[in-house]
Amino acid sequence: SCDATQLCNCSSMGLDFIPSGLTSKITTLNLAHNRIKHIRSQDLQQTVNLRVLLLQSNEISSIDEDSFRSLGKLELLDISNNNLAHLSPAWFGHLFSLQHLHLHGNSYRDLGESSPFSSLRNLSSLHLGNRWFSTIRQGNFEGIELLDKFWIEGGNLSQYEPGSLKLIKKINHMIINIRNIKVFSAIFKDLLHSVIWLEVRKIAFNIPAEVQLLRVMSSSFAKKISFKKALLSDATVPEIISILEDMPKLVEVEIIDCRLLGTGRWEIQIQANQSQTIRVLTIEKLSIEEFYLFTDLKDVEGLLSLLTKVTVVNTKVFLVPCSLSKNLLALEYLDLSANLLGDLSLEHSACRDGWPSLQTLNLSQNSLSDLEMTVKSLSHLRKLILLDISQNNFGEIPDVCEWPKKLKYLNLSSTQIPKLTTCIPRTLEVLDVSANNLKEFGLQLPFLKELYLTKNQLKTLPGAAPIPNLVALSIRRNKLNSFSREEFESFKRMELLDASDNNFICSCEFLSFIHHQAGIAQVLVGWPDKYVCDSPLAVRGEQVGAVHLSLMECHRSLIVSLICVLVFLVILVLVALGYKYHAVWYLRMTWAWLQAKRKPKRAPPKDICYDAFVSYSENDSEWVENIMVRELEQACPPFRLCLHKRDFVPGKWIVDNIIDSIEKSHKTLFVLSEHFVQSEWCKYELDFSHFRLFDENNDAAILVLLEPIQSKAIPRRFCKLRKIMNTKTYLEWPLEEEQQERFWFNLKIALKS
Repeated sequence: SCDATQLCNCSSMGLDFIPSGLTSKITTLNLAHNRIKHIRSQDLQQTVNLRVLLLQSNEISSIDEDSFRSLGKLELLDISNNNLAHLSPAWFGHLFSLQHLHLHGNSYRDLGESSPFSSLRNLSSLHLGNRWFSTIRQGNFEGIELLDKFWIEGGNLSQYEPGSLKLIKKINHMIINIRNIKVFSAIFKDLLHSVIWLEVRKIAFNIPAEVQLLRVMSSSFAKKISFKKALLSDATVPEIISILEDMPKLVEVEIIDCRLLGTGRWEIQIQANQSQTIRVLTIEKLSIEEFYLFTDLKDVEGLLSLLTKVTVVNTKVFLVPCSLSKNLLALEYLDLSANLLGDLSLEHSACRDGWPSLQTLNLSQNSLSDLEMTVKSLSHLRKLILLDISQNNFGEIPDVCEWPKKLKYLNLSSTQIPKLTTCIPRTLEVLDVSANNLKEFGLQLPFLKELYLTKNQLKTLPGAAPIPNLVALSIRRNKLNSFSREEFESFKRMELLDASDNNFICSCEFLSFIHHQAGIAQVLVGWPDKYVCDSPLAVRGEQVGAVHLSLMECHRSLIVSLICVLVFLVILVLVALGYKYHAVWYLRMTWAWLQAKRKPKRAPPKDICYDAFVSYSENDSEWVENIMVRELEQACPPFRLCLHKRDFVPGKWIVDNIIDSIEKSHKTLFVLSEHFVQSEWCKYELDFSHFRLFDENNDAAILVLLEPIQSKAIPRRFCKLRKIMNTKTYLEWPLEEEQQERFWFNLKIALKS
């Protein structure tokens, strides 16, 4: 399980113990997702050069005290999601190089009376906690002074001794999942000056009295606060805003995948001084059940003037109040993608004097449908450089548009525009019009450096003269089949051309002239890997001119098309032959035959309905129906016979009728004649009956010879009839009347047996 770098992957192998024979060469050992229950002291004794040990998702409940004694070079240890009921400081006593430790998902309730981590001087990240974790004591984190990432899973943490985390001098990123706000407040009080980025998960801020306990956060030196999967309400948001605004070093606030109970009508007035440090606000997937009733946020307008970057994504925003836009004086970056902005609401949101400093605007995945109106709404943004309006449904594009004067980057991909017009601004340096089904590109864009035309219908390269400064061109997944030398040589400044996934008709000459173009640093043409080449001009060590391409490599599309046509014709011929010779019927017969063969046992007595199923040729029906049936069914006691004309279920497939009738009858009575051996249906009835006869080794079949049959007259397909006639006694119908009474007596005895 080890590769050349001595990474040994033994995960998900059903191991019950750590395998023996581990050597000092191993540097990474993955034993995750097994069934290991115990780690013995000798299991890892020889792995002195181990750097990574993964033991997560096992059933480990006990570890010998000196199991990790020889792992002085270990840097990552993951024993998460096991059954450890306690943590022993002895396990980690010799892990002097350990940087990353994952202990979450076990069953311990506390960390012990002292610190399990006192010897881990190089520890960088620590992940601990579980659903039963309830207590943190003073001294539990002694020896840890600096952590890059610290994650506490404490959904049921109820006891925290003040000062327990105060020994940690600096935590770059702390993730804390605690439901008890009192405990959260006590923990945060110890981390006021040590945490740089605090991430709070799965906590409910919906009771004003509890939120007051968070007032201690206003003295924190944290630079970033993240709320993930938290619950907020109109009653608590004002206090939280006030606390955040008072934090002296806070720069960034994130609200991701949270719920807000309310419509923005705060129950108390927001009393906060505008933060002089907050610059970045990110809101992603904020759930507001009655979002359509949300207020215009006038109460917070005065707190937003210093924000430089705002992201509000996938939050059902359908309008930004004009007064709010006018207050975003310093805003340089605005992302409103995946929302509900329409043409009219954008016109109101981007009102005159709104977003005066905006340089980057993302309006992708909204409900915009009128490109001319969209452009007009944004034309006053004098500083706008980058605009993304992709994945909107514009459909049409006007001939003339008034864009912001400094616009350099424009993304119009997936907007359903059928063609490009002079509406596209000449100031652009980057243009993306991918996935629009464009058939040509002929715009005059003298400053354009990057052009993205992926997933269109172009058959030729765009002309180089209108775009003389083009450096990178992506024309993947179009319908190109070749370049002319003139087309290619016209791109003087080109450094990257990606034309892969097209329909090139390749040849050595074509490949050679592509790679001999001056100024082209990289060309991707979408052939097999050996033809996606960089300069110098070599393919797997050979000069391009010496490469010989196979027929399949040069004409792959044509050959695949021919194969598909041939396969289609073969299928068509098989369907025609099957229809002519009733193949479907024979397949159904074969399936019924197999089903019958799998049913060797007689039906339960309660399902037996008839004394005998009668198999006969239609040409013998007069004798069967007028003589035999009358004699047997009027006997005392009468026999119950099953006849296909009378007793088969209408509408049911005839083969199913035959099988069911045989299974529901004590006997199967065959009336043999020259006509019988010529009947195909009689053969099937004989076959299905023979399964019971052969498998049960009983006398289920009774043969009545209506007339003498010559052996040569029996077709070969009636091989079972030949076998039965050679091994079974049969009754012959006598022509003399005095012998017929004896015949009926014997037949009735056979039916009763």
